[in-house]
Amino acid sequence: MKLEDVVKNAFAMPLTSPAYPPGPYRFIDREFFIITYRTDPQRLRAVVPEPLEIDEPLVKYEFIRMPDSTGFGDYTETGQVIPVRFEGRRGSYTHCMFLNDHPPIAGGRELWGFPKKLASPSLRAEIDTLVGTLDYGPVRVATGTMGYKHRSADLQAVRASLMQPNFLLKIIPHVDGTPRICELVEYYLEDVTVKGAWTGPSALSLNPHALAPVAELPVLEVVSALHLVADLTLGLGRVAYDYLA
Repeated sequence: MKLEDVVKNAFAMPLTSPAYPPGPYRFIDREFFIITYRTDPQRLRAVVPEPLEIDEPLVKYEFIRMPDSTGFGDYTETGQVIPVRFEGRRGSYTHCMFLNDHPPIAGGRELWGFPKKLASPSLRAEIDTLVGTLDYGPVRVATGTMGYKHRSADLQAVRASLMQPNFLLKIIPHVDGTPRICELVEYYLEDVTVKGAWTGPSALSLNPHALAPVAELPVLEVVSALHLVADLTLGLGRVAYDYLA
């Protein structure tokens, strides 16, 4: 393979059979179960990197089913998202994610900087209850429950929340182990169509785990819960802040 061919074909690894295709990445019938809870403010500040700021000690624990996603297939993920401000704008910072599909793990980490790790999340309806779980190996790490579609939510307000900026801390090491890329990435969800949204009574349990430390942001009070289904496109990002500049 000639030098110019390497550069021409260098989209993702491996060179001759990338782990994921080029975008755009469209999601159909993407299902969210989001529990917003109050946590310890000191612990929260310890994990949110500057220049991001927090107003309230809130965390959104999310379970997401993606049955139809371009290039990534059918998978489920879960993790913690933190409401933040950046340069006066409100948005969300993704703290951790766990999922069961290799292409979106590789693509999410390499393109955007999503903090993705391999695990076994699930989201399903069990009779009258929406149930989200996270297992890391044989250990149950998180369980979220909500009354199934008890009350309709405001679709316009839900769509507006999905359109806010999202932030990630992208880290790619150099060959000597030092950081080669360390930057705050900003991205948006695009072409969003909310098909339905509901609220109801909810509960969340987080259990300590050495490699899935979601319980380090403890649940002090459940504030609200939201269940929604939407079609959307995961937009590519831009560098909002370069820590190495």
